[in-house]
Amino acid sequence: MRVITLLTDFGNGDYFVASMKGVILGINPNVTIIDITHDVPSFNIRKAAFILWATYRYFPRGSVHVAVVDPGVGTSRRAIAVMSRNYYFIGPDNGVLTMAAEDDGVLEVREISNRGVMLSDVSSTFHGRDVFAPAAAYLGLIDFKDYGPLVSDYVKLTMPKPVERNGVIEAQVVYVDKFGNVYTSVRRGMFNINYGDYITVNVKGRGIRLGVNRSYGYVNKGEALALFNSMGFLELAINGGSFSSEYGLSEGDVIQIVR
Repeated sequence: MRVITLLTDFGNGDYFVASMKGVILGINPNVTIIDITHDVPSFNIRKAAFILWATYRYFPRGSVHVAVVDPGVGTSRRAIAVMSRNYYFIGPDNGVLTMAAEDDGVLEVREISNRGVMLSDVSSTFHGRDVFAPAAAYLGLIDFKDYGPLVSDYVKLTMPKPVERNGVIEAQVVYVDKFGNVYTSVRRGMFNINYGDYITVNVKGRGIRLGVNRSYGYVNKGEALALFNSMGFLELAINGGSFSSEYGLSEGDVIQIVR
């Protein structure tokens, strides 16, 4: 029994997600469908790519990850199927799949051009239902090569890398979670930053002195701190509050860190 995951920006108030699930089960009822999330901010490809990267590895080998954040739907952008070392990824060729797929190790990428793995009537605005859902359902029922021709020039999104110049680390905000915790592009082990240290984070001309702690409860409620989170990122947080809101930080913003 294969697992198929769904990750979209469709929300849960419309018919979109249910339609995709209906298509999948109509083709292959012997699958388990898991929702990663449908609350990705509209059109935010990079956030969806990060969420997929953060979750794909925790599913059984052979799982199919369908990610549909697709502002280019109906245009000349390709639909692709990716085979990596342990998983399959299906979605638009706009980078949403590749942060995760490249992390696992891409073996083969094919354009989804075989009309036999799509619905008979393909709309120009809902490829999640008409192309990606059926393509996912057919995995294991047909050979991977039958999806379409090989693709070598697929769009890639990569994790930003921090750089250090003259003792100052220039980093980027790669993710903000629902609590307002800010994930920076600094990973554990990249620089000599350890628990018990203090760092200064320069945010939009404002210097913030933070202790590096193991978790939120090591500081008083309302106090800001830094920590290495469950994904290994240097995170900026406020115990019981939102660092993002307090300091006006969003994904893509650049910050400086001084040890």
